[in-house]
Amino acid sequence: MRAPRFWDWRAGGHDFPAGLLSPASWLYAAIGTLRQRRRPWCAPVPVLCCGNLTVGGTGKTTVALDLGRRLVTRHRRVAFLTRGYGGDIRHSVRVQAGMHTARDVGDEAMLLAQVAPCYVGADRTQTARLAIADGADCLIMDDGLQNPGLRRDFSIVVVDGHQGFGNGRVLPAGPLREPVSSGLSRAQAVLLIGEDRTGVLGNLAPHLPCHHATLQQERSNLPAGCHVVAFAGIGRPSKFFDGIRRLGLDMRQSVAFADHHPYHPAELAQLLKTAHAMNARLVTTPKDFVRLPPDFQAKVTAIGVSLCWTDPQVPERLLDTWLRKAGQ
Repeated sequence: MRAPRFWDWRAGGHDFPAGLLSPASWLYAAIGTLRQRRRPWCAPVPVLCCGNLTVGGTGKTTVALDLGRRLVTRHRRVAFLTRGYGGDIRHSVRVQAGMHTARDVGDEAMLLAQVAPCYVGADRTQTARLAIADGADCLIMDDGLQNPGLRRDFSIVVVDGHQGFGNGRVLPAGPLREPVSSGLSRAQAVLLIGEDRTGVLGNLAPHLPCHHATLQQERSNLPAGCHVVAFAGIGRPSKFFDGIRRLGLDMRQSVAFADHHPYHPAELAQLLKTAHAMNARLVTTPKDFVRLPPDFQAKVTAIGVSLCWTDPQVPERLLDTWLRKAGQ
């Protein structure tokens, strides 16, 4: 699914389709409010949530990975909890390398499992119990701000500075999962990634800390000027394509797919044909790379992205605050 144009912040919520869908948005928001009244399970270990208020990619998995690596450095037995969007497995399970694929547990879970144990399942209480039984002493939820099943000690709302909160309307009239005010009321911090192009800062309460970061494409083993054909099926593929250009690679063509897109053999064959015709190397994101068949991965270079905090001390302070609040 691609986001409709009237979801964009430039529409300002006044586009005709958005107005037509407003009754459905009110119903969606009301159901969400009722869900939040559910009493959550309180885990015996600290729980941190990296969530967002909109559908689509904001960078929350990148944030979860960054914080998870920092906890590993601190010798904490951290575990990730994620729904496993795009995967076929419906029960709660720990991701096992060599056993599971992105088709089983989703692409984000495969990336998280490379850093620390990752547990997939829609029931966050059940996945939390599994992780704790396996020895986890702290938990990071990748997404789940709207999930009422598990009590969170600290929630960070991740916002894409380019998209902001879209047209300010709740699904399906806009990209919001819930009204901005209700979502931010359960947050302890906001992380704005990239330049604030939509006036996000004006929607924040004065007492809610807002931190800043940027996404930086990692250097690859490809030389500057190398001809590449880039493809990506993420929330906003243009972010990846812009990063490729900043690396100094000669992007001969870019091909965008929908977020979590499952690649079919005919599509992969066409990508390879295009790259051969342009004497170029295929490049993609790590999220897309794990969704590719193993034999095709050898023909593609994955170029990752890292989170660059404007103030390098902020992430460590956030972790300290979270653990201290949880009594650790």
